Amino acid sequence: MKTTHLAAPTAGRKEWLAFAVLALPLLLVSMDVSVLYFAAPEISRDLHASPTQQLWIFDVYGFVLAGMLVTMGAVADRIGPRRLLLIGAACFSATSLLAAYSGGAVQLILARGVLGVAGASLMPSTLSMLRSLFPGERERGRAIGAWTGIMTGGVGLGPVLSGVLLQHFWWGSVFLINLPAMALLLVLGPVLLPRGDRHEHRLDLPSSLLSLGGILSSIFGIKQWAADGLDLRWIVCIGVGVALLVVFARRQFHHPHPMVPPSLLRNRGYRAALTGNMICSFALVGNAVLITAYLQLVLGYDPLVAALWSIVPTVGVAAVAPCAAPLGRRLGKPVAAAVGFTVAAAGFAVLAALGTSSLVPALIGSGMLAGGLVLTMTLAGELVLASVDEGQAGAGASVSEAASELGGALGIALLGSVAAAGYRAQAHDALPAAVAHGLAGGSLAGAAGVAAALPDALAQQVMDAARAAYVHGMHLATLAGMALLVASAVAAWRRR
Repeated sequence: MKTTHLAAPTAGRKEWLAFAVLALPLLLVSMDVSVLYFAAPEISRDLHASPTQQLWIFDVYGFVLAGMLVTMGAVADRIGPRRLLLIGAACFSATSLLAAYSGGAVQLILARGVLGVAGASLMPSTLSMLRSLFPGERERGRAIGAWTGIMTGGVGLGPVLSGVLLQHFWWGSVFLINLPAMALLLVLGPVLLPRGDRHEHRLDLPSSLLSLGGILSSIFGIKQWAADGLDLRWIVCIGVGVALLVVFARRQFHHPHPMVPPSLLRNRGYRAALTGNMICSFALVGNAVLITAYLQLVLGYDPLVAALWSIVPTVGVAAVAPCAAPLGRRLGKPVAAAVGFTVAAAGFAVLAALGTSSLVPALIGSGMLAGGLVLTMTLAGELVLASVDEGQAGAGASVSEAASELGGALGIALLGSVAAAGYRAQAHDALPAAVAHGLAGGSLAGAAGVAAALPDALAQQVMDAARAAYVHGMHLATLAGMALLVASAVAAWRRR
């Protein structure tokens, strides 16, 4: 008897309109990671925030967002992704109002923390919903490519939008821009978005606490390492986080209703997608930090101009993202992923040859890096959704997003540490002896502060030496990143 294979339904105008409704809030959630970039001075002045409070105003959103992803993915699978998405949108809107009109630093920190919870409910819900909206592999690949590009572009757009708004409005406006998009989602979501499958099992609270504690402790330790240098406190913090995540993973294999199904943890394709996402975020976020400092402190652009230049490499993202799915079908996903890693490694090679006045090569190298990594990230996103049943899509998407957050934090810490070590090694010999062992010898930002109080001729000498030392450290970091991406390309190729 001949077997008939039914083609997957074709997505139409309604499905793509639903995707557009999802895309704008997703963009805003990713932008909220960086949207306070230019607002910090005004917030500090108006709310009388201490230096510690300033750091928490910046960091608490990303910390809570990362820590709650796995829990919210499990909640999406239990109550349905559409319901969680709409609840998250309502919470995001209300908390944005509270943040915009905060009367003190503590209130703003708390509001940013709740925004992180709401953002965590939105991110896995949107990705998991793509499985329902686009059952066909071809169209789902296109949608995931667009989703990846939106997520990547949002972080870069945040500082630019912040700078533009603050030229005309007060700092609270950076939160109020969330409201129209969330209102649109709340109005059109019930009409356009599918309900999705759901389970009636109770949420495993101990597993939720283990995942939250493990991710928060790991990311906090890694970020403090990046900010303050490697210290026993941060090693212990990271170790505690890793231990909690190991306990969480073991619990999933024995719990009758796990937050993350053991079948996902055993799935080689899913594990490969997680690893790929983590490596891509490592390189992308780590390089973003290096390039931001290069544009501002080496090339001398003010923050808004530097942010505008940093958007240029996203042209590569826009060009590559739609090509990821067709390339994956033509070459096979492992080979296409290897191509993405190779292109990104070539971008690092370009960055490893920068001088102290290399704007165009910096933009070209960053564009190649971003384009190659988005190609691989899109294929990894497809593999995540292909590896899970529809009822597991929330958990699968949330673990993937958490892996990306961990990868980004590691990129800042490890590539930043390599760059800092390279800077210190060269600055010790290149800087004038009078300043080589102080702040100027520790970082380029420190050298800029020291130079501001020196006579012009000596200040120029200090800054020339410090810029050259920074570029040297950046070369070492990009070479380390290139080595990782080349190794990843070889590993992906061997999976073909």
